[in-house]
Amino acid sequence: MTDTIFTKIINKEIPAEILYEDDIALAFSDINPQAPIHFLVIPKKPIVTINDIESEDKATVGHLYWVAAQIAKQKGFAQDGYRAVMNCNEDGGQTVYHIHLHVLAGKALGWPPYQERLK
Repeated sequence: MTDTIFTKIINKEIPAEILYEDDIALAFSDINPQAPIHFLVIPKKPIVTINDIESEDKATVGHLYWVAAQIAKQKGFAQDGYRAVMNCNEDGGQTVYHIHLHVLAGKALGWPPYQERLK
């Protein structure tokens, strides 16, 4: 697997607005926010897509959601609500092939959450 922009952020080769970091995960503000609050939570272990999650990664993926919830509480939007979602592969909207949890908040979010894209 080749390095992604997320690998470079993990390795501190490019700057990011870090919101949380531990040995397992890193959370940082999205550079192209789609809501007033939009950040990503990524595992430090490179996992390409949701389809590539192995049995030994289950705790890591759960940890990503735990991190999202901690940041939501810390930043004061947990009770108002937020969306936490991962995209998988091209049709799912994945553009960086290192799994990442999008956390969006700060406004009422509609459903369905997509716009149709022409191929």
